[in-house]
Amino acid sequence: MPNDFVFKDQLPVAPLKIAALESCYDFAKGVNDYIVEFRRNDTTELMSCHADLHYRGYDCDNYLLDIACPRFGSGEAKGVIKESVRGTDVFVMVDVLNHSLSYKLNGFTNYMSPDDHYQDLKRIISACVANAKRVNVIMPFLYESRQHKKTKRESLDCALALEELVSMGVSNIITFDAHDPRVQNSIPLTGFDNFMPTYQFVKAMFTNISDMKSKQG
Repeated sequence: MPNDFVFKDQLPVAPLKIAALESCYDFAKGVNDYIVEFRRNDTTELMSCHADLHYRGYDCDNYLLDIACPRFGSGEAKGVIKESVRGTDVFVMVDVLNHSLSYKLNGFTNYMSPDDHYQDLKRIISACVANAKRVNVIMPFLYESRQHKKTKRESLDCALALEELVSMGVSNIITFDAHDPRVQNSIPLTGFDNFMPTYQFVKAMFTNISDMKSKQG
Protein backbone atom coordinates (compact mmCIF):
# COMPACT_ATOMS: atom_id res chain seq x y z
CA MET A 1 0.00 0.00 0.00
CA PRO A 2 1.31 3.48 -0.78
CA ASN A 3 1.88 6.04 1.95
CA ASP A 4 -1.26 8.01 1.17
CA PHE A 5 -0.77 10.22 4.23
CA VAL A 6 2.09 11.92 2.40
CA PHE A 7 -0.45 13.32 -0.06
CA LYS A 8 -3.65 13.49 1.97
CA ASP A 9 -2.47 14.88 5.31
CA GLN A 10 -0.13 17.60 4.05
CA LEU A 11 -0.90 20.85 2.31
CA PRO A 12 1.14 21.93 -0.73
CA VAL A 13 3.84 24.47 0.08
CA ALA A 14 2.75 26.57 -2.90
CA PRO A 15 1.63 26.08 -6.52
CA LEU A 16 4.12 23.81 -8.27
CA LYS A 17 6.37 25.04 -11.08
CA ILE A 18 9.15 23.17 -12.88
CA ALA A 19 12.05 25.16 -14.34
CA ALA A 20 13.72 22.72 -16.72
CA LEU A 21 17.00 23.80 -18.25
CA GLU A 22 17.58 22.66 -21.82
CA SER A 23 20.02 20.00 -20.63
CA CYS A 24 17.24 18.24 -18.72
CA TYR A 25 14.13 19.22 -20.65
CA ASP A 26 13.14 15.80 -22.02
CA PHE A 27 13.35 14.23 -18.56
CA ALA A 28 11.45 17.14 -17.02
CA LYS A 29 8.74 16.85 -19.68
CA GLY A 30 8.19 13.24 -18.64
CA VAL A 31 8.01 14.27 -14.98
CA ASN A 32 5.52 17.02 -15.84
CA ASP A 33 3.27 14.66 -17.81
CA TYR A 34 3.29 12.13 -14.97
CA ILE A 35 2.34 14.74 -12.35
CA VAL A 36 -0.47 16.12 -14.54
CA GLU A 37 -1.95 12.64 -15.00
CA PHE A 38 -1.44 11.67 -11.35
CA ARG A 39 -3.17 14.74 -9.97
CA ARG A 40 -6.07 14.50 -12.39
CA ASN A 41 -6.71 10.91 -11.35
CA ASP A 42 -6.70 11.88 -7.67
CA THR A 43 -10.41 12.71 -7.61
CA THR A 44 -10.59 13.16 -3.83
CA GLU A 45 -7.97 15.88 -3.86
CA LEU A 46 -9.48 17.49 -6.94
CA MET A 47 -12.84 17.86 -5.22
CA SER A 48 -11.29 19.56 -2.20
CA CYS A 49 -8.83 21.74 -4.12
CA HIS A 50 -11.55 23.74 -5.84
CA ALA A 51 -12.84 24.94 -2.46
CA ASP A 52 -9.50 25.44 -0.67
CA LEU A 53 -7.10 28.29 -1.36
CA HIS A 54 -4.20 26.08 -0.26
CA TYR A 55 -4.74 24.03 -3.41
CA ARG A 56 -4.73 26.88 -5.91
CA GLY A 57 -2.84 25.82 -9.01
CA TYR A 58 -3.00 22.14 -8.00
CA ASP A 59 -4.75 21.02 -11.17
CA CYS A 60 -2.92 22.40 -14.22
CA ASP A 61 -2.35 21.31 -17.79
CA ASN A 62 1.34 22.12 -17.54
CA TYR A 63 3.77 22.89 -14.71
CA LEU A 64 6.77 23.66 -16.91
CA LEU A 65 8.01 27.24 -16.85
CA ASP A 66 9.01 29.06 -20.02
CA ILE A 67 12.70 29.77 -19.39
CA ALA A 68 15.82 30.35 -21.49
CA CYS A 69 19.54 31.01 -21.13
CA PRO A 70 20.48 32.95 -24.29
CA ARG A 71 24.11 33.86 -24.96
CA PHE A 72 25.68 37.10 -26.08
CA GLY A 73 28.27 37.31 -28.83
CA SER A 74 30.97 37.36 -26.15
CA GLY A 75 29.96 33.86 -25.02
CA GLU A 76 28.43 35.12 -21.79
CA ALA A 77 24.83 34.24 -20.97
CA LYS A 78 21.84 35.31 -18.92
CA GLY A 79 18.88 33.53 -17.35
CA VAL A 80 15.38 34.56 -18.42
CA ILE A 81 12.04 33.46 -16.95
CA LYS A 82 9.21 34.48 -19.27
CA GLU A 83 6.34 34.14 -16.80
CA SER A 84 5.61 34.99 -13.18
CA VAL A 85 6.86 32.68 -10.41
CA ARG A 86 5.61 34.83 -7.54
CA GLY A 87 4.53 32.68 -4.61
CA THR A 88 5.27 29.35 -6.32
CA ASP A 89 7.24 26.25 -5.33
CA VAL A 90 9.91 26.07 -8.04
CA PHE A 91 11.89 22.93 -8.86
CA VAL A 92 14.88 23.67 -11.09
CA MET A 93 16.10 20.65 -13.05
CA VAL A 94 19.54 20.41 -14.66
CA ASP A 95 21.73 17.66 -16.15
CA VAL A 96 25.32 18.81 -15.77
CA LEU A 97 26.62 15.86 -17.84
CA ASN A 98 24.67 16.66 -21.01
CA HIS A 99 27.51 17.27 -23.47
CA SER A 100 25.29 17.43 -26.56
CA LEU A 101 24.40 21.12 -26.21
CA SER A 102 26.58 23.69 -27.94
CA TYR A 103 26.93 27.42 -28.57
CA LYS A 104 28.93 29.59 -30.96
CA LEU A 105 31.88 31.70 -29.80
CA ASN A 106 34.21 33.57 -32.15
CA GLY A 107 33.06 31.40 -35.04
CA PHE A 108 33.77 28.14 -33.23
CA THR A 109 31.33 25.60 -31.82
CA ASN A 110 31.74 25.02 -28.10
CA TYR A 111 30.03 22.14 -26.33
CA MET A 112 28.68 22.85 -22.89
CA SER A 113 30.68 21.51 -19.97
CA PRO A 114 29.42 20.75 -16.45
CA ASP A 115 30.70 24.19 -15.45
CA ASP A 116 28.54 25.82 -18.15
CA HIS A 117 25.44 23.93 -17.00
CA TYR A 118 26.12 24.88 -13.39
CA GLN A 119 26.39 28.55 -14.31
CA ASP A 120 23.04 28.37 -16.15
CA LEU A 121 21.52 26.75 -13.07
CA LYS A 122 22.63 29.69 -10.93
CA ARG A 123 21.28 32.15 -13.50
CA ILE A 124 17.80 30.64 -13.35
CA ILE A 125 17.90 30.49 -9.55
CA SER A 126 18.90 34.15 -9.34
CA ALA A 127 16.06 35.07 -11.70
CA CYS A 128 13.35 33.47 -9.57
CA VAL A 129 14.53 33.17 -5.96
CA ALA A 130 13.43 36.67 -4.92
CA ASN A 131 9.77 36.09 -5.79
CA ALA A 132 9.25 32.34 -5.45
CA LYS A 133 7.91 30.86 -2.23
CA ARG A 134 10.58 28.17 -2.32
CA VAL A 135 13.32 27.08 -4.73
CA ASN A 136 14.52 23.49 -5.00
CA VAL A 137 17.19 21.96 -7.23
CA ILE A 138 16.94 18.53 -8.87
CA MET A 139 20.37 17.49 -10.15
CA PRO A 140 20.42 13.81 -11.21
CA PHE A 141 24.23 13.85 -11.26
CA LEU A 142 25.57 15.93 -8.37
CA TYR A 143 27.88 18.62 -9.74
CA GLU A 144 31.55 18.01 -8.82
CA SER A 145 30.52 15.04 -6.66
CA ARG A 146 33.82 13.26 -7.32
CA GLN A 147 35.69 16.19 -5.78
CA HIS A 148 34.12 15.68 -2.35
CA LYS A 149 37.42 15.55 -0.45
CA LYS A 150 41.00 16.65 -0.89
CA THR A 151 44.19 14.65 -0.45
CA LYS A 152 46.67 17.41 -1.29
CA ARG A 153 46.36 21.14 -1.95
CA GLU A 154 43.04 20.76 -3.78
CA SER A 155 39.76 22.59 -3.93
CA LEU A 156 36.59 21.19 -2.34
CA ASP A 157 34.41 21.92 -5.35
CA CYS A 158 31.33 19.90 -4.40
CA ALA A 159 31.06 21.40 -0.93
CA LEU A 160 31.64 24.89 -2.32
CA ALA A 161 28.93 24.40 -4.96
CA LEU A 162 26.40 23.20 -2.37
CA GLU A 163 27.19 26.11 -0.06
CA GLU A 164 26.85 28.53 -2.98
CA LEU A 165 23.41 27.20 -3.92
CA VAL A 166 22.23 27.45 -0.32
CA SER A 167 23.59 30.99 -0.02
CA MET A 168 21.51 31.90 -3.09
CA GLY A 169 18.35 30.77 -1.33
CA VAL A 170 17.90 27.13 -2.40
CA SER A 171 15.90 25.18 0.20
CA ASN A 172 16.35 21.59 -1.00
CA ILE A 173 18.81 19.73 -3.23
CA ILE A 174 17.79 16.39 -4.74
CA THR A 175 20.25 14.06 -6.45
CA PHE A 176 20.75 10.39 -7.31
CA ASP A 177 23.56 8.08 -6.21
CA ALA A 178 25.97 10.78 -5.07
CA HIS A 179 29.63 9.74 -5.14
CA ASP A 180 29.77 10.31 -1.38
CA PRO A 181 26.49 11.47 0.21
CA ARG A 182 28.41 12.63 3.29
CA VAL A 183 29.15 15.79 1.34
CA GLN A 184 25.78 16.99 2.68
CA ASN A 185 27.69 17.79 5.88
CA SER A 186 28.71 21.02 4.15
CA ILE A 187 25.05 22.16 4.32
CA PRO A 188 23.72 20.49 7.50
CA LEU A 189 20.75 22.85 7.91
CA THR A 190 19.45 22.46 4.35
CA GLY A 191 17.43 19.66 2.76
CA PHE A 192 19.60 17.16 0.87
CA ASP A 193 18.04 14.01 -0.59
CA ASN A 194 20.18 11.32 -2.18
CA PHE A 195 18.09 8.60 -3.84
CA MET A 196 19.55 5.28 -4.99
CA PRO A 197 18.14 4.30 -8.42
CA THR A 198 19.63 0.79 -8.30
CA TYR A 199 16.37 -1.05 -8.95
CA GLN A 200 15.31 1.26 -11.80
CA PHE A 201 18.78 1.04 -13.34
CA VAL A 202 18.92 -2.77 -13.29
CA LYS A 203 15.32 -3.03 -14.49
CA ALA A 204 16.07 -0.77 -17.47
CA MET A 205 19.13 -2.85 -18.37
CA PHE A 206 17.23 -6.14 -18.33
CA THR A 207 14.37 -4.57 -20.28
CA ASN A 208 16.46 -2.99 -23.04
CA ILE A 209 19.62 -5.14 -23.32
CA SER A 210 18.78 -8.52 -24.81
CA ASP A 211 22.13 -10.12 -23.89
CA MET A 212 21.36 -9.73 -20.19
CA LYS A 213 18.18 -11.80 -20.33
CA SER A 214 18.51 -15.39 -19.20
CA LYS A 215 18.30 -17.92 -22.01
CA GLN A 216 16.01 -20.93 -21.67
CA GLY A 217 17.18 -24.38 -22.70
